[in-house]
Amino acid sequence: MRLYDIVVVLSPEVAPDQATALVDGFKKILNDDGAQMKTEEVWGRRRLAYPIAKRREGVYYYWQFEAKAETVAELERKLRLSDDVLRHLAVRADEELKRSVKLRKKREAKAAAKPKKAPAEAAAEPAEPAEA
Repeated sequence: MRLYDIVVVLSPEVAPDQATALVDGFKKILNDDGAQMKTEEVWGRRRLAYPIAKRREGVYYYWQFEAKAETVAELERKLRLSDDVLRHLAVRADEELKRSVKLRKKREAKAAAKPKKAPAEAAAEPAEPAEA
């Protein structure tokens, strides 16, 4: 199983109890296929960067979970079919974590290879003389 992040933007016209039922239905797809929910956040109503289907706001939900690729594909298919979902995006978070760890190690190696000035040496350097 792989780690995924998904953000779902629901239409702001969906009633809160209807939105909860809709979100529970999507989470049921994950739970039925054995996915493990890691993080679940409701980001709430936010302004969209650009209008989508003549709507300027959306209700955001974020989930992080471990699941099989087939499960995520089925969830995305259901999200595409729902008229109440304005947008969704699912990404593999494990690849992002690997990439960030690799970048951090590269930065640390680069910083370790860089010669360091001693504090007294740096303070003793004379200021550049002004040209006349």
